[in-house]
Amino acid sequence: MAPSILFLGFLALMLLGAPLAVALGLAGTLSIMEANLGILSVPTNVYAGIAKYPLLAIPVFILAGLIFERAGVAKQLVTFASAIVGARNGGLAVVAVLVCMVMGGISGSGPADAAAVATVMIPSMAKAGYPRAFSASVIAAAAATAILIPPSVAFIIYSVMVPQASVPALFAAGLIPGILAGLSLLAPVVWLSRRHGFGLADTGPRPPFWRSLRQAVWGLLAPVIILGGLRTGAFTPTEAAAVAVFYGLLVGTVVYRTLTLRALFDVLADAAEMSAVVLLIIALSSVFAWAGSTMGAFDAVADAAVHATGNEVLILLLLNIALLGLGMLLDAVSIFLILLPLLTPIMAAFHWDPVWFGVMITMNLAIGQFTPPMAVNLMVTCRVAGIAMESTVGWVLWMVGAMLGALALVVVFPELALWVPRQLGYVG
Repeated sequence: MAPSILFLGFLALMLLGAPLAVALGLAGTLSIMEANLGILSVPTNVYAGIAKYPLLAIPVFILAGLIFERAGVAKQLVTFASAIVGARNGGLAVVAVLVCMVMGGISGSGPADAAAVATVMIPSMAKAGYPRAFSASVIAAAAATAILIPPSVAFIIYSVMVPQASVPALFAAGLIPGILAGLSLLAPVVWLSRRHGFGLADTGPRPPFWRSLRQAVWGLLAPVIILGGLRTGAFTPTEAAAVAVFYGLLVGTVVYRTLTLRALFDVLADAAEMSAVVLLIIALSSVFAWAGSTMGAFDAVADAAVHATGNEVLILLLLNIALLGLGMLLDAVSIFLILLPLLTPIMAAFHWDPVWFGVMITMNLAIGQFTPPMAVNLMVTCRVAGIAMESTVGWVLWMVGAMLGALALVVVFPELALWVPRQLGYVG
């Protein structure tokens, strides 16, 4: 009876419109009471769920991403990328993709990346003849690489829930798939721009290369400092987040001088609010996860799935389809917290590498970030562009198809994810 309460109670609460954290925590609590597991296990697991050292990196990386966003780093990166690409048919769309990938290596958050780049790029692209719906689609899709290209908040949460995969290994594993996902977007972006004549009005002079490089180098150095420090062992992922914050403050207050005291207060307030929401969900999901694992509910579901068909390829295909569907409805953090207790037994049954498995799941969720109806990145870019999400469907499906191709390559060739961490000694 208790396992039924756990799953059916969660689904019922979600259908009633309860917040995700409430649905997870309440369903877990009710099942614990039904199974007589001890009500004191609820506060214990709420505390234990967030009393984990790696989770310290999440609020700090959120703060770092907001600091770089408000400091105007995106604007300087756009100028530098424009100096490289130049004024040509589809040039600004290519610039948008490249800038999103670099910003993803700073913020680790798709919506933050989308907001920073869309604010700078959409007005410029509109002047050059790009439809706002197309621009919003391109930026939303490219910003999804932020949860793949390290540092990634999603990878940190995955590492906490799947201890066999370390944060440095996941960061290294996400590098090639993240770049591959971003570059895959260039094909439809360039083809659509040339087919429809987008960007022909962009006849402005090319920015001076060396001057734009000098201005953008501060933003370009951020991922180098973060990843370089992790690789050399100078600091842990949590310490890397703190370094990113102080580096961002230096750039925003001393170099670009765009961060005022009022702006800093707003950044701290926004980061606190975003971090509180994420950590509250993590804390209450721990009750759900503990209840399910203690009662054996997750293992039972995994065994049923494995024995329903012993075909590993079919299970993998169905799993990817399910993740893509859920990614359209929920954010990546929520899906990790809901599904990983169910998926890890399946991963163990088929002896899948936990690092590759984490990258595969995250790529699915990255695609969901810009696939309607609940695409969080697309919501952000549509708000900046002042358009309805429905107007982007015809454009965004091209981006979805391109990134699905990148996902298929990573699924079929796991070495695309495992080669870098293997070379660095993070996986055997």
